Amino acid sequence: MKTKNLILLLMVLGMAFAAGCQAPGERTSGAPLADPHSGHAGAPVVDPHWPVLPEDWLMGEVSGIAVDMNDHIWLVQRPRSLNADEAGLVQDPPLSACCIPAPPVLKFDADGTLLDSWGDQNGYPGEGYEWPASEHGIFVDHLGYVWIAGNGPDDHQVLKFSGDGTFVMQIGQAGRTEGSNNTEFLGRPADMEVDPETNELYIADGYLNKRIIVFNAETGDYLRHWGAYGNEPSDEDTGPFVPGSEPIQQFRTPVHAVRIARDGMVYVADRVNNRIQVFEKDGTYVSEMIVEGNSLGNGSTWDLELSPDAGQVDLYNADGQNQRIHIINRAAMEVETYFGRRGRNAGQFHWVHNVVVDSNGNFYTAEVNQGRRAQKFVVDGAGELH
Repeated sequence: MKTKNLILLLMVLGMAFAAGCQAPGERTSGAPLADPHSGHAGAPVVDPHWPVLPEDWLMGEVSGIAVDMNDHIWLVQRPRSLNADEAGLVQDPPLSACCIPAPPVLKFDADGTLLDSWGDQNGYPGEGYEWPASEHGIFVDHLGYVWIAGNGPDDHQVLKFSGDGTFVMQIGQAGRTEGSNNTEFLGRPADMEVDPETNELYIADGYLNKRIIVFNAETGDYLRHWGAYGNEPSDEDTGPFVPGSEPIQQFRTPVHAVRIARDGMVYVADRVNNRIQVFEKDGTYVSEMIVEGNSLGNGSTWDLELSPDAGQVDLYNADGQNQRIHIINRAAMEVETYFGRRGRNAGQFHWVHNVVVDSNGNFYTAEVNQGRRAQKFVVDGAGELH
């Protein structure tokens, strides 16, 4: 009898401990994966040596990451976010033996070897275009063109370059914005993606405007735009997010990411509203999903990515408020699992800003604020996190 009572007591204590470890407001439908350091099957294992920079180079806030058709990894980072102590070697006189700011655009292979870089610590100078004061977002399209945006106070432009950094086109104009229903100018765009089927450029516009806007990616001609639920966007002050309130009919800034699935669905990260909205390519509203709905501050939906399998079964969400990567089943639009936690060690996150995957299912993440790094996570049995 005593043995039986002891077993029951241990079971009760175990359940109480498990309940106590659950974070407030955590979704019970999404269980965490094993710790990235554990090496358990299916858990993403961080590569602490990725990427490899020249000896004296240092990255600032990494505000964008992309994967091209060759599984090369592209970063855009903010050299000017480094302080004088961090960039001690370029001070006059030098403050220390290291470091110099890395160029804004960096290209790596999957092993972390640096393949190419553009620009210098003061931005990427050139004629005919305006480099953003605060780099934000990078995308490499199906033709190899590289797209970059910015979210500085006067950054109202998206830039198109060839793979070697040759300027091709600018949409919008620095220092000029005309609101969420203007068809020529932007308002602090955050992110972009090109639809390979139509060669149309979708912009999450963004940190000032509250819309998705679409242009011809070759000519820059305006095509269409829409707001939350497919509504005409409004620039009215929506006020702060209040947990438990009715969903508002407009996006809150920032409208932070846009991704296009092969089946034609368009996914939009409405960051501070803690939601992902789904549309058809013409802007017709389909559905929405709330992610960590009680999240305050910076919101829970920072970036979106689709799994590399043929059916793109999963949608990945970088949650920079709760510091984790959510794995979402697209058909059910439910969080199945997640990995990551707040911290500064390898495999942990501080303001995880972006997530992408290569064709083998490996994850790459970017961090802003004091994170200031990119990380690679290798997955055993690629693509089988769901």
